Amino acid sequence: MKTIGILGGMSWESTQLYYKWLNEGVRERLGGLHSARIVMHSVNFHPVEAAMAKGDWETVAEHLVAGARSVRQGGADFMIIATNTMHKFAERIEAEADIPVLHIADATAAFAKTKGIETVGLLGTAFTMEQDFYRGRLEARHGLNVIVPDTADRALVHKVIFDELCCGKICAVSRDKYAHIIKGMEQQGAQAVILGCTEICLLVDDTCSPLPLLDTTRLHVEAALGEALGLKESATC
Repeated sequence: MKTIGILGGMSWESTQLYYKWLNEGVRERLGGLHSARIVMHSVNFHPVEAAMAKGDWETVAEHLVAGARSVRQGGADFMIIATNTMHKFAERIEAEADIPVLHIADATAAFAKTKGIETVGLLGTAFTMEQDFYRGRLEARHGLNVIVPDTADRALVHKVIFDELCCGKICAVSRDKYAHIIKGMEQQGAQAVILGCTEICLLVDDTCSPLPLLDTTRLHVEAALGEALGLKESATC
C-alpha cells in the first residue's frame, strides 16, 4: 500500500471527509483492521484565505508549497490537495515539493467520461468557476463542455462556501438556492453538475438536485484509493 499525502485544512470541514472516506475505503477493500497510510499537513486557513481575498496568490502558493514539502518529508508517495481551488498551484506544488499530485479535475473528468457525459455545470468558488486553471483543464485536456452560473449566481455560490460551509453552517435556504442554480444550468444543456468545491457535498445531494452530481471530494478519494492500492476500478459517485 502506498502512503497518501493530504494537503488539507482548506477548509478542515471537507478535509475530515477525506480522512474518513480514505480509511473507510481501505477497510472495505482489504477488510479486518486495515486503514489508510496517510501523511497530512493541515494549513491554518485564515491567513491563506486573507491572501486569496487580496489577490496575493504568491503568499498562498508559499503556504501550500511549504505544506506539501512537509507531506513529502513525512514519507508520502503521492499527494492529494483537498480543495479544488488550490489546484491553481498543482503543477507548482508538484515541481517545488518534488511529489506527484493526483489532480482532482482529472479524477472528476475521468468519471464523467465513463458515464458518457459531455456537458457539465460547474459550481465552486469564484476562482474555480471563473479562472482557466480548472475550467480550462476540463475543456482542453478532457474535452468537456463547461457551463457556469451567471455573475450574480456565481457570487452567491462563492459567498455560501466561505460564509457558511467553511464555517460548518448548513442552511436549508442556501440548499434551495443551489438547487435553483443547478436547474438553470440544466436548462442550458448541462447533463450533470460538478461540485467543484470540496464542501458543497455537505449541502447538496441527489435528493435535492435536478441533475446528477459529480462530487469531486468523493471522486478524488476514489482515485487516491486506486493509486494507493494499485486498483483500476471505476469510481462510484
